Amino acid sequence: MHKGEYKGVAHQGISYCGNGEEERAMTDEEFDEMVQTLCESKAAEFRLIGYEHVEAEEVWACVSGKYSKSGVPALHTVVNDILSLKATTFMNQMTLNAYRGSRF
Repeated sequence: MHKGEYKGVAHQGISYCGNGEEERAMTDEEFDEMVQTLCESKAAEFRLIGYEHVEAEEVWACVSGKYSKSGVPALHTVVNDILSLKATTFMNQMTLNAYRGSRF
């Protein structure tokens, strides 16, 4: 993974406000860590409902697929896309990838 890319998708200097602080640019490492944590959480959720072999990288591949042409959107959109990912949407994407012969 290159600096500023979580699993191959680069982001552009995302800004955010945290804990009453002034708005500041999120570092690449902070972004990568946050996205990885969210994807791990979503993968754990899917495992709890019976999808035993879901990995965080697969969750990110499913969510980030729509970012390939336009780039990564604002942080709140990325967070929403990960946390609102439905198991059926995820499994449909994994099924399509299996037909195409790709892991992600």
